[in-house]
Amino acid sequence: MPARQYWSLILILGTMTALGPFSIDMYLSGYQAIAEDLHVPTERIGLSLASYFIGISAGQLLYGPLLDRFGRKKPLYAGLIVYLIASAGCIAARSLESFVLLRFIQAIGSCAAAVASVAMVRDLFPIKDSAKVFALLMLVVGASPMLAPTIGGYITAAWNWQAIFIVLGGMGLLLMIACFAFLPESHQPDTSMSLKPGPIINGFWAVMREPQFYTYALTGAFAFSGLFVYVSSSPVVFMNIFRVSETHFGWIFAGLSVGFIGSSQLNSLTLRYFRSEQIIRIALIGQALIGIVFFAGSYLGWFGLTSTIIMLFLYLSCLGFANPNASALSIAPFKKNAGTAAALMGALQMGIGGLASTVASLFHATSPVPMTMLMAATALISVAILFLGGLRITNPVFLHDGGDTVVLH
Repeated sequence: MPARQYWSLILILGTMTALGPFSIDMYLSGYQAIAEDLHVPTERIGLSLASYFIGISAGQLLYGPLLDRFGRKKPLYAGLIVYLIASAGCIAARSLESFVLLRFIQAIGSCAAAVASVAMVRDLFPIKDSAKVFALLMLVVGASPMLAPTIGGYITAAWNWQAIFIVLGGMGLLLMIACFAFLPESHQPDTSMSLKPGPIINGFWAVMREPQFYTYALTGAFAFSGLFVYVSSSPVVFMNIFRVSETHFGWIFAGLSVGFIGSSQLNSLTLRYFRSEQIIRIALIGQALIGIVFFAGSYLGWFGLTSTIIMLFLYLSCLGFANPNASALSIAPFKKNAGTAAALMGALQMGIGGLASTVASLFHATSPVPMTMLMAATALISVAILFLGGLRITNPVFLHDGGDTVVLH
C-alpha cells in the first residue's frame, strides 16, 4: 500500500473512531451551563453521558451484522445521517429527559463510524499490523480529549452550550463527505448472511464463545471503563470540588489525555521488542496497583489537585498501553465476520463503560473517593478476567511480526 494512501486511511479511520469520543468530550465543559438551563443539579447531566454510552453499546450490536451484510459504507452513511438529526435535536432540547433521549439517539448514529473503523482495520491491513494501526488511530482519537473540552469551554463561554452541538453536527457532515470521497469499500456485501434474529444471535454467539475473544474483549472493556468513570466524574471533581473554571478544566483534561495518547504511541515502539499479550499483562497490573493507591490516598485525604492530576495521568498511561493490544488480540481470530466481532467488542466496551458511568453519576460526590473507588475496582476486575480467561485459551492467535498470524497449539 502506498504511504500516501496508508496515512490517508489512518486519518479517515481515526476521525471515524474519534466521532464518538469527540461527542462525549466537547460538552463536558458545558455541564454547569446545561444543568442551569435545564434546571437540574450538575451531576444529573451525567445521565446524558451514560445514555450516550448505552446507545453506543446497543447500536454497535445493530451495525455489526449490517456491515457484514451490506458492506461497510452504506450502514456508515445511514448512521451518520441519524447522528446529524439527533445533533439538531440536542440543540432544541428543553428538558433533561429529552436531552438524555436525544443523546442516546446521537450515540446510535455515531457508533456506525466506530464499528466500521474497527472492521475496516481488519479488512485493509495485515493482521500483524493491527496493534500498530490501532495505536495510530488512538493518535487521531487523541485530538478529542486534547482539544474537545477546551474548545467546548470556550464555545460555552462565548456563546452557549447549544453551539457545541452545532459544531458536532458540522463535524459529522464533513466526515460523511470525506468517507464518500476518499474511503474505499473494503468488504463486498455478503448476500448469504441472514438478518433474521436467529442467525444474527447465532453469529454473535459464535464470536462470544471464542475464548480469546471473550478474554481480551472483557479485559479491555473493564479496563477501559475506568476511563469512562474518569470522564463522567471529572467535571464534578475538578469544577465542583476543586473549583477550577470551565476553561481551566479543559486544559487539565487536555493535559491528562497526553498520558493516554502518548503511551498508546509508545506501545508501537514497545511492540518491536515484546508481544501484545506480554504488554497488556504488565499494563493492567500497573493500572490496578495505581488505582488501589489512588483510592487509598483519596480516602485518607492525601491528594490535592496536583497529586490527583498526577495519579490520573499514571492511570491513563497504563490504559494507553493496554487498550490497543486488547482490541487487536480480541479480533485476531476473525476475518469473515470481523464486523460482527468488532461490533460485539465495542458493545461490551461501551456497555460496561456506560454502566460504570451510570454508577458514577449516582453519587453526590463531595470528594474524589467515588471516582477513585470505581476506577480501582474496574482495573482489578480486568486483571482477574485476563488471568482467569487466559486459562481457557487453548489455541491462541497471536500477532507476529514475521507473518499474517501465528497459531500456537
